[in-house]
Amino acid sequence: MADPGRPVLPGQVSPPEFAASELFPGAIKGVDVVALPVLPGDEGTLLLGPGAAELSEELGLDLVGIAEVHGLTGATAEVAVVPVPEGSATNPALRLVLLVGVGAARPVDLRRAGAAMAKAARDRGAVATSIPAVAEDTSPDDPVALEAFVAGTMLGSFVFHWRSTGPEHHPVRRVVLAGSTTDRAALERAVALGGAGWRSRLLATVPSNLKNPAWLAEQAEEIAADSGLEVRIWDEHELARDGFGGILAVGAASATPPRLIRLDYVPQGVSARAAKRLPVVVLVGKGITFDSGGLSIKPAASMGSMKRDMTGGAVVLAAMAALADVDCPVRVVGLVAAAENAISGSALRPGDVIRHHGGRTTEVGNTDAEGRLVLADALAYAVAELDPAVVVDIATLTGAVKVALGQQVGGLFASDDALAAALDRAGERAGEPVWRFPLYRGYEDKLASKVADAANDPGGAGAITAALFLQPFVGDVPWAHLDIASVGDVEKEWHEWTAGPSGFGSRLLLSWLGSVDPLRDIGA
Repeated sequence: MADPGRPVLPGQVSPPEFAASELFPGAIKGVDVVALPVLPGDEGTLLLGPGAAELSEELGLDLVGIAEVHGLTGATAEVAVVPVPEGSATNPALRLVLLVGVGAARPVDLRRAGAAMAKAARDRGAVATSIPAVAEDTSPDDPVALEAFVAGTMLGSFVFHWRSTGPEHHPVRRVVLAGSTTDRAALERAVALGGAGWRSRLLATVPSNLKNPAWLAEQAEEIAADSGLEVRIWDEHELARDGFGGILAVGAASATPPRLIRLDYVPQGVSARAAKRLPVVVLVGKGITFDSGGLSIKPAASMGSMKRDMTGGAVVLAAMAALADVDCPVRVVGLVAAAENAISGSALRPGDVIRHHGGRTTEVGNTDAEGRLVLADALAYAVAELDPAVVVDIATLTGAVKVALGQQVGGLFASDDALAAALDRAGERAGEPVWRFPLYRGYEDKLASKVADAANDPGGAGAITAALFLQPFVGDVPWAHLDIASVGDVEKEWHEWTAGPSGFGSRLLLSWLGSVDPLRDIGA
């Protein structure tokens, strides 16, 4: 039965739909916008992409001259807007021509051009564009340029609202990739990657007066039903029965109890018997649905963005939902440790000692270092119960990684060089770059506790010591830790990144897990 006091999330907008056509953009009927690529030519000249000459002639407009008058240079994401109030003979519905700079037409350029086009075409019905057709590396075997453009267009369109009057803007409803011989499967994969980025960003943006651990578990159940995944949810009683002391301790002060979420993916067409022989990858996400800091309370200025402290969990949920769409060839288990770090008489205290799943103990020196406490439980469970070939966790874990990297690069730690290299390549491809840090053993003494196996507030080299805290829970299993606190928030619009929670990481994980052999050389 629905709780009458529970907030109700308004209906949200959907990302654009995509289609492909071999026709030039000006020949596609019913679209109200055409977007043409602009490239820098020799000696300061400009070149327009496929379909521009034909559309210029039909409209009686010198589109190259118009681009020059607008001061375009062909640089990535420049945009000139050309009204066409009378439409064209071929397409009377046409009202706008967008001239969009694509620079060197690399994947990063196409991602940014897609985002620029999306912002210029918002509130429109449909746009036909030949922007992806200028990519030199277009290949049905490795459609990285297509993936980049589609992701940029989708994420540049992102809108979240909770207004009584509805959203201020809507994404363009339909995007037609014109002058294209795009393979349908490649386009569907590209849309799945962009959609995962949208989903993780949406989940991270939902306010915490709705988004509590139980709500997040409900989202997982909906994803499982829609995506053909198995799902299991531990409530607070089952968490206590199975010894998940970290998750319970962090969530003890909240009026909404914690949850552990498990989703299971098996590749399509694989029998139950054959599935047992496939290697297992475990993804673990931090799901702190709001982080007050607990009794070690955060300053007010640091608390305002803490609805996004479950970004790691959102990324895991979004990636699990899209594994089948990218043809992931291995079994994957997604775990999300969900809790609200609140303040009350039952709150976790500095000086408390907690026992994690499997028996390892932690002395709590700082209740605001809670993410590692819930991750530890999930990691220990993964290793003890799932026989994983690889474990990857992802979390908005430390402010230290933001100090080190700024806000455009995520932190990567890994116990296996091949795994580190695979994630680095996937991040570069997806436009979610990471930088590897060392698991430097010289800092292990900072974790020492006089009464427990470790302390959670080692201080100094904060990103590294947080990773070192987690490492004993995975033992010898190849493991990577993605600390995405650096990229968890976007302060202002920057290409495909709209202001607010970023949802960073789902495209990275899917680019890796959707490769032909994601576990190649790992653990060798």
